[in-house]
Amino acid sequence: MSAPVMPTHRIPRHPHAWLGWLVLSQLAVAMLWWWLGWRWGLPALLLSHALFIVPVFVPSATLYAPVLTRLRTSERAVWLTIDDGPSADTAAILDALDRHGASATFFVVGERARQRPEVVAEIRRRGHGIGNHTRTHPSARFWALGPRAMAAEIGLTQAILSAPPIPPPRWFRSVAGHTNPFVAAPLRTHGLARVAWSARGYDAVDGDPVRVLQRIGRDLRPGAIVLLHEGAAHGRSVEIVEAALCLLEERGFGTLEPPQ
Repeated sequence: MSAPVMPTHRIPRHPHAWLGWLVLSQLAVAMLWWWLGWRWGLPALLLSHALFIVPVFVPSATLYAPVLTRLRTSERAVWLTIDDGPSADTAAILDALDRHGASATFFVVGERARQRPEVVAEIRRRGHGIGNHTRTHPSARFWALGPRAMAAEIGLTQAILSAPPIPPPRWFRSVAGHTNPFVAAPLRTHGLARVAWSARGYDAVDGDPVRVLQRIGRDLRPGAIVLLHEGAAHGRSVEIVEAALCLLEERGFGTLEPPQ
């Protein structure tokens, strides 16, 4: 199903804007400490640091880069996104999408795509989107990557996924939704817009389709961005994607691909 939506592709325009806010906040803390002493200055210092640390771990936070969490549309349709492939599950998931007449964007991991180029080509051949989900999916340390490592995770994946004449991906999803101060610069360099989600079932770690669908179902709205996974360790990713497609049909939702 195709549905009209408002333009959504927001590339970071000022990747280092957070630096100005950081400097101003620390000047304000220093002045407060000077005037009122440590009883006011210390709490202000801790709060100022929290304001820059907490957004790293909040997928919808926009301090370090714009993020898309929902599509602006009145149509009863959602953007279905599938993370962490390609994998041994991809072919079966593509077949499930075909059976339900659904479209999806696959946020793929660069090294996995390099090992399975034919699978990535098949995703494209069947009319689905491809997004950048970093080169190695460093889930335990993505939040702490420095500028060089972050640029490599994003840039090398773009190179893997965009060999001519294939156009490069235009969407990026952070690992676990984490976004540190060094994400925005490579996104701007490669013309990428960051995508989060508004409906998720935690299917990467929970293999129970009933619980997963209950979580997703609570947040289904027109324009919702649904997060699913493939290749999960519990081995039930295909079953869960199939069940999610059935849930969408039961609720009267179609799927859409957003405009670039």
